[in-house]
Amino acid sequence: MRRRSTQSEGFTLVELMIVMSIIGILMMLAVPSYVTAIKHAREAVLKEDLHTMRAAIESYTMDKQKGPQSLDDLVQSGYLRQIPEDPMTHSSDTWVTDQSQDMYSLDETDPGIDDVHSGSDETGSNGQAYNTW
Repeated sequence: MRRRSTQSEGFTLVELMIVMSIIGILMMLAVPSYVTAIKHAREAVLKEDLHTMRAAIESYTMDKQKGPQSLDDLVQSGYLRQIPEDPMTHSSDTWVTDQSQDMYSLDETDPGIDDVHSGSDETGSNGQAYNTW
């Protein structure tokens, strides 16, 4: 017959504290890298969305000889499937559009959109505000 030892099996408080300290140190190293990677990914999506929407605005303007009056015009005319979500504000309603004051053709009476920007006031990793990209 086996006798039970008087010492219980398991981890001591010191061992648990060492493990928790190691986990805490690893978290302190990993979290900033994770946050930076997420920010760079959102910035890449923003750049691509802006490029796509600007190309659609340019195509619309050349085809129709006038600028679109809203981003929704690009969707209704088939230049975009949908208005993308701004990755910085997480909304598709916060895009800021610039109205052109220049007339692209003689018969254009109502100037339209000629540029689009993010609606976010935050600063990007390059030091510029997202709404200036």
